[in-house]
Amino acid sequence: MSKLAGFGVVVGAAALFIVLCGFNGLRDYSLAFSSFVDPDLKIVPVKTKTFIINDSLLKDILQLDNLLSYSKTVEENVFLSTNETGDVVSAKGVSEFFPSKTIDSILFDGEWIYSSNQIVSGWGIANKLSYGVYDYSKGITLYAPKPGKKQILSINDSFSKLNVVNVGLFEINEALDFSLIYTGLKDLQKLLGYNENQISSLEIILKDAMRSEETADLLRSKLGSDFKVKTKEQLNDTLYKMLNTEEIAVYLVFTLVLIIALFNLISSIIIMVLEKRNNLKTLYNSGATHGEIKKIFYYQGLIITLLGGATGLFLGFLLMLMQQKLSVFMITSSLAYPVSIELSTFLIVSVTILTLGGVASKISSSVVTKELVGKA
Repeated sequence: MSKLAGFGVVVGAAALFIVLCGFNGLRDYSLAFSSFVDPDLKIVPVKTKTFIINDSLLKDILQLDNLLSYSKTVEENVFLSTNETGDVVSAKGVSEFFPSKTIDSILFDGEWIYSSNQIVSGWGIANKLSYGVYDYSKGITLYAPKPGKKQILSINDSFSKLNVVNVGLFEINEALDFSLIYTGLKDLQKLLGYNENQISSLEIILKDAMRSEETADLLRSKLGSDFKVKTKEQLNDTLYKMLNTEEIAVYLVFTLVLIIALFNLISSIIIMVLEKRNNLKTLYNSGATHGEIKKIFYYQGLIITLLGGATGLFLGFLLMLMQQKLSVFMITSSLAYPVSIELSTFLIVSVTILTLGGVASKISSSVVTKELVGKA
């Protein structure tokens, strides 16, 4: 029974460790498709869609010791039209300081914006609307509503337009590939009727991304309540919340499996107590107290838990290490199932096993009552 109980702890610990490592891998894999295009910090206005960037604001940004670079951006929905069809897309106007690291990460065909009246499209949009790189056979025009409250007499009075050419294609993730285009900052400002200093956000790249929260707090104190300073996590807060909720759900499910496995531990100790009643009587008559006899079975339960948990963690670690190095389990013929081995996973599994094992040992040792020892 003790071996069976120990085997249950081994399986439960290994299963919990493997599942959490697998989920960590899926989380990192999912975030990798969006996090590398997000800035370390993003400054946006609280009450309006745009704001005027002035010398005072720039001074606060440039004084940051952790600042590597910054980029002005304008973001707005526009209508992209070709000779044959069109669709509403999200346009992001970026300055010449847009990070080259980001450009190199997403651009897979053509080149980046280097002049006016140029765009770089998601491959999904280009495929949907049937245009390519430097495809002059498909005239591309961007339309945006003109600001103001004048009476509309014609389409030209209602919309401003900009004729552009697509010079490149990017690939980020399915959502952005089918909805986003990049333009030059000045082109989009002109299309939307903005002035030179009117922008939607200021994107900041830091020297040390690990200090992003510290730098964000410093900026918040300088900029006041009119601006929000968002970190990467806050820019993807919906995705992070969803992944965290799923991780908690998975943890609870497999903790329940571990609890069921620990019922074997309780059963084995109770059976052992009943089988050893005569020996307990001898111990009791030899001077061992009731509390000391209970501790024997309590510590036995802890030892089984410790040995089983350590063995399960070791086996789970070996399997995950094999998956990382050898790609044993595949999602597709070219994509291995992603796993991530983290110190926090070891701590979570260890604390869970020790806590549940301690409770199980306490419950099983409580069977050793004075009446049971006396009747033995």
